[in-house]
Amino acid sequence: MANQELTFDDEQFIVSKTDLQGKITYGNALFIKMSGYNESELINQPHNILRHEDMPAVVFKLLWSHIKAGKEIFAYVKNKTKYGDYYWVFAHVTPSFDHNRQISNYHSVRRKPSDKALNIIKPLYTTLLQKERSGGITASEEALNNLLKEKGVSYDEFILSL
Repeated sequence: MANQELTFDDEQFIVSKTDLQGKITYGNALFIKMSGYNESELINQPHNILRHEDMPAVVFKLLWSHIKAGKEIFAYVKNKTKYGDYYWVFAHVTPSFDHNRQISNYHSVRRKPSDKALNIIKPLYTTLLQKERSGGITASEEALNNLLKEKGVSYDEFILSL
């Protein structure tokens, strides 16, 4: 039964927080339900416990470079559940700041992605993953940058246009 796609309602949001190393410090009820883990199995675990093998590493490289620099990022992510099922999200990841304007943790709110966006993202991620497998993350990053250059947009502009 594993490898089934799970979905959630358009008006629902998956929320989680991590520390600066990416370890989960909070997850709302939907985050816990969708993951297939119970809360005690998730707290203090690296968020990449949910990383699906179909996700190109270049997406996470971009994500981490943005949030470590204090910037928000939007990304389409395929997550894997405890039991091998998966679900797609449109993630908005932001750094949180303490009173000294230092990054204190990371916060992510995810919603259900549109089919229109996934029709573009799925083949793109397949291509990026193929490039990554044959030439490493550098080849994947080059392919993504070439696509953005062809379209004349930044990563953020591309993602938000879908």
